[in-house]
Amino acid sequence: MALMECVPNFSEGRDQAVIAALAAALTSVPGGHVLDQSQDPHHHRCVFTLAGEPEAVAEAAVRAVGKAAKLIDLNRHLGEHPRIGAADVVPFVPLQDISLEQCAAWAHWAGQQIWQRWRIPVYFYEAAARRPERRQLENVRRGGFEALLAGAWFESARRPDLGEAPHPSAGAVAVGARPLLIACNINLATADPSIARRIARAIRASNGGFPAVKALGLRLRDPDRAQVSMNLTDFRQTGLYDVWRKVSQLARDLGTAAVETELIGLIPRAALAAGDPAELNLRGWTPDMILEERLQKSGIHLPL
Repeated sequence: MALMECVPNFSEGRDQAVIAALAAALTSVPGGHVLDQSQDPHHHRCVFTLAGEPEAVAEAAVRAVGKAAKLIDLNRHLGEHPRIGAADVVPFVPLQDISLEQCAAWAHWAGQQIWQRWRIPVYFYEAAARRPERRQLENVRRGGFEALLAGAWFESARRPDLGEAPHPSAGAVAVGARPLLIACNINLATADPSIARRIARAIRASNGGFPAVKALGLRLRDPDRAQVSMNLTDFRQTGLYDVWRKVSQLARDLGTAAVETELIGLIPRAALAAGDPAELNLRGWTPDMILEERLQKSGIHLPL
């Protein structure tokens, strides 16, 4: 049986009614299971993990993008995380008996539906990219919604793959296909964002740091703290323990400390096998944060 995952990110992390409506859209198609939901008021963002039959997962994602367009107005949205759309990114991920190339085909189908049904422009990224420079999500999202609204989409390099001008309140959406990744944040015992930015520059692949690591340094408020926000795009190349130890060392060198790790979404069991999860100071840690545990509770047994 083919199983595909989708991890849509929406630009809403505070309004519980909107988040509940997005969850309802994602559960509206039989054959798909919402395994996890996380939200962050600082990033002003929520992330869902959906898994199941490819047809059901793709259709549910398209419906949720339409719901986000109705309920989220980016003209009134302020958060720490970069974004181009009310539904910002919609990645499809192979889990079982489906290839990355097949997930890219589903991404292309979903993108066509998003443009046809909701008139939201679409950029294809990673394995679904139709232009090599769009394999990297950060290239697609550069400047955010505001840059698109100001006319960046007129530039030939910034034209969407589907559609034209950005939706006036929902922006655009990046739809892609990728392998499993780990999204996480490490919070520091300082409110100085320059320290978080220095650490992010030191560890990310684009600056010569760890392979398969993307990182940003941010400042959060209430409580006031700095954060290193990361995607580990291949945890077999660079694992969470490697990153935690390096961030901890760099933080000490800069006169502060790494306090805790926040997981965004679920983590594959194999990513924790190299050490003791207690070392990572995972906020709210329970075995339910493991992808396979959630799949099993949904009646899906998957040997990842």
